[in-house]
Amino acid sequence: MPLFSRLVPAVVSAFGLQSVLAMIFVPQANEKFYDLGGSLGFISTTLISLYYPHLKLKYWDRIPNATLPPITYFAPRQILLNAAILAWSTRLGSFLFSRAMKAGGDSRFDEVKHKPAAFTGFWMAQAVWVLVVGLPVYMVNTLPPANHPKLGRLDYLSLSILAGSWLFEIVADHQKSAWRRAKENKQHDDKFITQGLWALSRHPNYVGEVGVWTGMWLLSGGSLRAPFFPKGAWLMAGVSPLLTWFLLTRVSGVPPLERAGDKKFGDDPKWQEYKRNVPVFWPWSKAGP
Repeated sequence: MPLFSRLVPAVVSAFGLQSVLAMIFVPQANEKFYDLGGSLGFISTTLISLYYPHLKLKYWDRIPNATLPPITYFAPRQILLNAAILAWSTRLGSFLFSRAMKAGGDSRFDEVKHKPAAFTGFWMAQAVWVLVVGLPVYMVNTLPPANHPKLGRLDYLSLSILAGSWLFEIVADHQKSAWRRAKENKQHDDKFITQGLWALSRHPNYVGEVGVWTGMWLLSGGSLRAPFFPKGAWLMAGVSPLLTWFLLTRVSGVPPLERAGDKKFGDDPKWQEYKRNVPVFWPWSKAGP
């Protein structure tokens, strides 16, 4: 079966869930569940891409004695990638959802949520994000377990990049949350965080996220370079970390936060010093606006 037809269940899952969520929350002009919906999209699409052949045999073809196999049935590479994407999605989704509930909403959608067509477009864009960013994992899941090559040195290096980047992201988020709690408790009067990983990058959590998807893509390579996939499949899957980097550094991550910081603290000498001395994204790169 051609690669693209094997990815159809993932496409249906990604767009299907976001369409249902849009039908529920667009009429309500409710953006609080947007980020949670993205995380649920990754979780559901990952599981469907992994179990679809078995689900089809059991519930569509109604093959007698067809069962859903345990996770140990799958290849080690599949287990690692699926565990990683499920863990990342669960943590990030719960973190962003709790933040949105505590804040009473998401300021990014203050205007657009009252425009049904535009708000629906955001949900569909999220479906594209779920599909494209998770592509390396969904592609690996289309290959039967017996056809996956064994893990090698590059795979363990990839896993190290993935785990290290995820830890980097978690620590950055934790430091920002702890800083906010301390400020609420009047333990300091700093206007913005400059300690910990935030002294290495103005957006270390986003640096970690790019690293996570780079590690996922690299870890998928051993299988995607196998003869069962078309030539260039591994490179095609590289759109995952590239899109993550592009969105975070050029669209929805760094740019609006930098503009907001300049608007709030632009005349503050400490903010100007922070921008002069701390890189906007990659740690230890050239600092500046």
